[in-house]
Parts: sequence; C-alpha cells; structure tokens
Amino acid sequence: MARKTEKNTARKPSQPHVRLHWRIRLRRDKSLVIMTIPAVVLLLVFNYAPLFGLITAFQYYDPLVGVWHSPWAGLEQFTTLVQDSLFWGALKNTLYLSLVQLILFFPIPIALALLLNTVLSERLRNLIQSIVYLPHFFSWVLTITIFQQMLGGAGVLNQFLRQHGAGTWDIMTNSNTFALLVTSQAVWKEAGWGIIVFLAALAAIDTHLYEAAAVDGAGRWRRMWHITLPGMRGVIVLLLVLRLGNALTVGFEQLLLQRVAVGHNAADVLDTFSFYYGIATNNYSYGAAAGLFKSVISLLLIWGANKLAHFFGEDGLYRR
Repeated sequence: MARKTEKNTARKPSQPHVRLHWRIRLRRDKSLVIMTIPAVVLLLVFNYAPLFGLITAFQYYDPLVGVWHSPWAGLEQFTTLVQDSLFWGALKNTLYLSLVQLILFFPIPIALALLLNTVLSERLRNLIQSIVYLPHFFSWVLTITIFQQMLGGAGVLNQFLRQHGAGTWDIMTNSNTFALLVTSQAVWKEAGWGIIVFLAALAAIDTHLYEAAAVDGAGRWRRMWHITLPGMRGVIVLLLVLRLGNALTVGFEQLLLQRVAVGHNAADVLDTFSFYYGIATNNYSYGAAAGLFKSVISLLLIWGANKLAHFFGEDGLYRR
C-alpha cells in the first residue's frame, strides 16, 4: 500500500517545450494576424516610409528636381544648424517646457487615478471619468479659444477684475509665464485621458492585499504607500520612459497657435523651428536637419531612460 501511494504521488517528469513551426503558428493565429494587417500597413506608410526623406537633410533639396537629382551637401546643414542662435533658443525652450510639464503634468493623472479609485459609488466614478475625459476630444484650436475667453484681455477673469476696480491680469500674452500656461492647457485637455492606463494598473492589484493590510491595522495612507504605489510602479516607470523619449516633442499645434501672442523667443521649439525656418522658407533640407537632430536626441533619451529603469529593477520598454 505504501509503495502504491508513493507511486501515485511521484511527480511526473515535465514535458519539454515543443516549439511550433512558424507555419503552424500562423495557421493557428490567422485571425489575429489578419486583424493586425491594417495597423501594420498604417505604421509602414506613415512611420517608416517617411524615413527615406531624411536623406534631404544631407542635400540642397529642391522639390522641382526631387531627391535623386538634388545636389549633395554632406554635413553642411548641420554645421549651419549648430551655429544658428535661433536653433539653440528653440532647443532651450523645448527642454524648459518639457521639464515643466514633466514636473507639473506627469504626476496629475496618477493622483486623479488614485482619487477615482477611492470613490465607492460606481455611478459617480463613471460620471467623473466622463467629465475629465471630455476635453481630450477637443481640438487645440477650441482649447486655446476657451482659455482665451476665460483668461484673455477681454475674458471673463479680466472683465470681473475691471468691474470691481482691480487691475487686469496679463496671462495669454505674458512670455514669462508662458510655460505655466502651456502646461495648464495640457493638464486640462489630456490629464483625464492619461488616467486610463493608471486605472487599469489599479484594477490589476489583488484586493486581498488591501484586506490583509486592513486586518493588520494599516490605514488608508499606509495601504496606498505599501500596496497601491508598488503595484503601479511598473506602469509609472514605463510611461516615464516613454515621456522622456518624447521630451523634445512639445505640442506643435498648441505652440503654433500662440506664437504670435507671446513672441518667438518664448514659443519657438524644435518643431516650430523646423516649420518656420525650414518649410515656410522653402529651405526643406535645413528643416529636415533640425528634425533629424531632434530624433537622434530623443532616441538617446529613451535609450538612457530605459537603461535607468533596468538599473532600478524594472522592465522598461523591454526586458534585458
């Protein structure tokens, strides 16, 4: 009897992992592959095919003769670029706006997700989510118009101040506070949409951990510090890496619409620099050189941020 029990409880040897042939996997996942074809085509057409145009950064590009017949310039466009004071001013504005938005904007979706997670009424939570999501679907033209109507020279705020004998407040045309204005517009428009990923991360946390912590006497703040935030850490690090990689891309349309009001010294970033001093002046190669410079720096930033995430034990964009 003992031998029989021992025989029944003995562990069976694990079966070796059989790697399926790619044709078998393709036949098995045919439906999923077909679903991804439109997205892959869009990615190839609008993201990878335009990379061929980067060759114009090394030419004196003339659209009348095309890429193949435009004279070669080598690195002359980049030499002119690094000697241009306007370019360095645009780079400085880009880094400054990115830093302000990283400090003031990035934590807000996390805080909103934590607040919404504490709302017990599902109906109230859905109502709040719908309200904060709504501005994401507004265009930048409409968003800036709303801010102009509220904070502009003839806006609601200044009219209220005039009616009560107080001085007006210059907000929409003040270059000194333009970074705060741009960040507040981005927060109002995109913070609600940004909480979607964090709410999904919160939903993935095991609720039994909260129950066990409550039994052990942990209060709300200690549960948030020791359970909620560690459960969201991977998503936070991933989005932070993506944010750093996209740091040099600061709302082209948003800044383009407000450039006249505050002046180019405050509103010019790398994207608007490429447009105004490249495309608008028919100097396409110069604009392409500025765009390529931005892309290379962005690639280095995202690579460095991902290495930093690996250093702290997170996966980042990919595992080591």
